[in-house]
Amino acid sequence: MQTEITEKGPLLNEDGSLAARGWARTLIRDYERSAIKAPAHRIKEWDYYYTGNSRFGVALTVADNSYMGLLSASLLEFGEAPRETTKSVMTLLPLGSFNMPSTSTEGDVHFENKSCQFLFSNDGGGTRRLLAQMSGFEKGLDFACDITLADEPPESIVMMTPFAENKRAFYYNQKINCLRASGAASVGDKIYEFDPAESFAVLDWGRGVWTYSNTWYWGSASGLVGGRPFGFNIGYGFGDVSAASENIVFYEGRGHKLSQVNFGIPMKDGREDYLSKWSFTSDDGRFEMEFSPLIDRASCTSALIIKSDQHQVFGIFSGRVRLDGGETLEIKELPGFAEKVANRW
Repeated sequence: MQTEITEKGPLLNEDGSLAARGWARTLIRDYERSAIKAPAHRIKEWDYYYTGNSRFGVALTVADNSYMGLLSASLLEFGEAPRETTKSVMTLLPLGSFNMPSTSTEGDVHFENKSCQFLFSNDGGGTRRLLAQMSGFEKGLDFACDITLADEPPESIVMMTPFAENKRAFYYNQKINCLRASGAASVGDKIYEFDPAESFAVLDWGRGVWTYSNTWYWGSASGLVGGRPFGFNIGYGFGDVSAASENIVFYEGRGHKLSQVNFGIPMKDGREDYLSKWSFTSDDGRFEMEFSPLIDRASCTSALIIKSDQHQVFGIFSGRVRLDGGETLEIKELPGFAEKVANRW
């Protein structure tokens, strides 16, 4: 089942449950933190941006997870010796004090302390600017970036997903692929310039109430196929997706909805072998892809009852997809990422 929501209205009912379940092409429902009926410490709100090309990438996160705030920056290089550096700063008990915008279409995200500064500005007219600084990012050198995102496509993937075990838990999420990127990042004196002819970004905009224990899978890529903007979003594990999957292909700004996509993570000695070649296949035969990993951005944080085990793997996708009209696109060496994340939070 792929239930598409086309009517505007509030996201939540008066009892805090989702008013509609399924997917949409735009942020069609109105999110208000004050309408949530769950305990305040269960609310999670974040903006995550990944900007990249075939040579390097930058990931930025600002998250207000109520009991914990997270500010994170990653720099990735995909050359002959692929490598990544990530630095994260955590704060205690923000409980909504980050004032994350209630919509992705306008409003700024801002955080500043002694070790980092983040500003995600949004002019409401389709242009976003990502400014970040982190001191002591790598070998005593500071990180900085100033990236502008433009040419936002008319369609995205928006999910209104419940959790079966708690009617007041939900995930309201938008993924915007194929944002055209320009600007630069730096570590010390080394500069990484994003050419908009080859550089694209994705926004992961998330708001919701999460259950304590969950495991999700997510994959994303944006670039050019035949000189035209192309991207995709695939994943599962983000709650009860019986009303709709979040799997979709974007081509020239329009979404082509997919059914279920399976992540074929290779195994070795009974464990995931994240740096061997992955395979992806859909039950409708419209998405068949191989993924050649370059970097496993792995981290595992454990503190008493809180644990996050993350493997965000960056690499190259190749394969084929079939659009709604039956046209088949051949995908060759498209940069992107796929991940498995297990949380107790």
